[in-house]
Amino acid sequence: MSEILDPKEAMIDIYCKQLKLPGLKGAYRDLARDAMAQNQTPTAFLSACLAIEVESRSQRRLTQRLRQAKFIEAKTIDKFDFTSIPKLPKTTIISLTECQFIKKRENVICVGQSGTGKTHIAIAIGVAAIQQGFKVRFIKVNDLIQELLRAESEYRLPRYLKSWSKFDLVILDELGYINLGAGSPLLFQFCSERYERGSLIITTNLEFGRWGEVFGDNALTIALLDRLTHHSYVIPFVGESYRFKESNQKIKLVKSEN
Repeated sequence: MSEILDPKEAMIDIYCKQLKLPGLKGAYRDLARDAMAQNQTPTAFLSACLAIEVESRSQRRLTQRLRQAKFIEAKTIDKFDFTSIPKLPKTTIISLTECQFIKKRENVICVGQSGTGKTHIAIAIGVAAIQQGFKVRFIKVNDLIQELLRAESEYRLPRYLKSWSKFDLVILDELGYINLGAGSPLLFQFCSERYERGSLIITTNLEFGRWGEVFGDNALTIALLDRLTHHSYVIPFVGESYRFKESNQKIKLVKSEN
């Protein structure tokens, strides 16, 4: 036998839908029962209802911004094994998760060989930024170059560049793995647009002295580095690939089991 719906509850459901209060809609029945059991005042009950809706909206915004960031995988700083890269400046990295550098429109450049955790740290800082209300976007440099070239060929480059201004922090992942070719001046323009207007985190496997290899233009490279490093934190990732360590450990575990 189906449960008979209270007419007043039905009206509350309708009002919540009209006023776009999904958090309250899902919780008010339990809150009402608790209020009656605890003999709460109407004011206390109303306060609890509004608190639930505020928390619900906060969680929805967080979920939306995480989805908008397009991380390959959401990672957090507490999941990073700092013992695997003992020379990494942990104190500096932890301080970056407080996101003061975003408020100051400063940059972070993570430099080191593949597998040392650059992308993990970059994403973890990005997740922390989203939790603090900032808008973040993650993109691999190669994908950005393709989008820039496409926008230029379709005569919409200014509009495309402007679309990135809404993000407080942009994370450019894997600079240095491929030659940028015709995309070099476009990436320079992209980074220049953000100079002192928004923050960048760049992960790269190349020391600054080798950036000319991927940009193919020393003058452009020097000009770009001048802008990127003017207000920046340079984080060196020095050590053995922890991905390689993990793979070795898994192989050893399998062998020991056999």
